[in-house]
Order: sequence, then structure tokens, then C-alpha cells
Amino acid sequence: MPMVASALSVLEKRLPKVIDARTHGIIDYCHAGFFFGMALLCRNKNPKAAAAAAFTGAFVLAESLLTDYPLGAFPVLPFEVHGRMDAGFAASSYVIPRIFGFDGGSSAVFKANAFVEATVVGLTDFNNERARLESAV
Repeated sequence: MPMVASALSVLEKRLPKVIDARTHGIIDYCHAGFFFGMALLCRNKNPKAAAAAAFTGAFVLAESLLTDYPLGAFPVLPFEVHGRMDAGFAASSYVIPRIFGFDGGSSAVFKANAFVEATVVGLTDFNNERARLESAV
């Protein structure tokens, strides 16, 4: 895990900041929807993966709804904090299959998600003032 966390950290720090708060919000809601869909698809064949996917979808949805960005419904979480939570979630996503006790194709989805999430974090400008200005428009 430390090697994965180090690789994700390097990825996050070296990418240009091209994703704004609104775009990040859209990505977040799509991300939650993807995992809710995965939970439905896995519920019969792999209940542990379905539970992990439902947990992931719920986490991403709750974080999105509570973030102070253009698509947040209850803006109590600063966008910068959202970014730090996303970075931590990217690293933890890699070990979710081990925590929930499943492997196979579903496990690969979570491992790939770790790198996709880290890439989105790395590409996002988490400046809270700019996010707040976007929310006002």
C-alpha cells in the first residue's frame, strides 16, 4: 500500500490543474452513479463487491452533496477539504477489495478507480475561492 500511495501522490502533484469546480462536481455525480450501478450488477454474483460499491457510491454522493461547489446541495464542506478527502479516498480505494474480502474483476474496478480518482484529483483546481465564485454564477 505505501508504494501505491506514493505513486498516487506523485500523480496528483504533477498534473496541470485543468478541471474546475463545476466539472469536478459533474464527475463526482457520475462517479457515484457508476458505483451504484456496479452495486446493482454485482448484488447476486458478488454481494461483498456490491456492498463495497454501494458504500463507495454513498460516500461519493454524500461528499458531493455537502461540498461548497456549484453542484453541492448543502454547501458545508469547503472544496479544498473535498480535494483532500478525494486524495485519501483514491489511496483507500485500492484496498477496499481486501477490506470487504473479495477479488476478481470487481476488485480490478476498485484498483483502477484508485488511479482514475488520483488523476481527477491531480487535474482539479481545488481553490475554494474560485469554486465559491463559480457557485455564485
